[in-house]
Amino acid sequence: MSDTSVGELPTTGAGRSGPVGWITSRPVFPGVRPIAMRIPAIQVDAEIERRPVIDGVMSDPTGPYVVAWYGVTSKLGTGGNVVIAGHVDFAGVGPAVFARIGELAPGDLVEMTGENLKLYQYEVSWSKLFDSENAPITDLTSATDIESVTMITCGGSFDSSSGRYSHRLVVRAEKLI
Repeated sequence: MSDTSVGELPTTGAGRSGPVGWITSRPVFPGVRPIAMRIPAIQVDAEIERRPVIDGVMSDPTGPYVVAWYGVTSKLGTGGNVVIAGHVDFAGVGPAVFARIGELAPGDLVEMTGENLKLYQYEVSWSKLFDSENAPITDLTSATDIESVTMITCGGSFDSSSGRYSHRLVVRAEKLI
């Protein structure tokens, strides 16, 4: 299994850019905007904020305990791929909302609440660690055949001189029928 451990020092949070390289022009999806998520296996219970993609770069979540949803991706209940991101750690705070996301295993439950207050349930199907410089972000954030949630955070080792992690940890969950 790949190293999904947290680095020795926390990231600078919003001071570093998120993953780059995806297509910025996407269709507008019908459906329900996600507003909260729970992942019981790793004790995540977080609000979801909408964040932009600027010049192909996913904006970071605004704080250590909030999850970012990228509005250019799918909404809940419509098929496609709901793309979210969260910090693994945060400067001056330590472990953040996705600190334990590397512990998720196939079959673990991910619950998303929509702005209509309906609960949408997903099951983890896979988890992979990608080199930050070569992560296939466009493929990972593209539409999927099965309604999915793609969760992205930092992983691997932390380089204190650059303030960046060596890898991106990506977890995909598919909608339960």
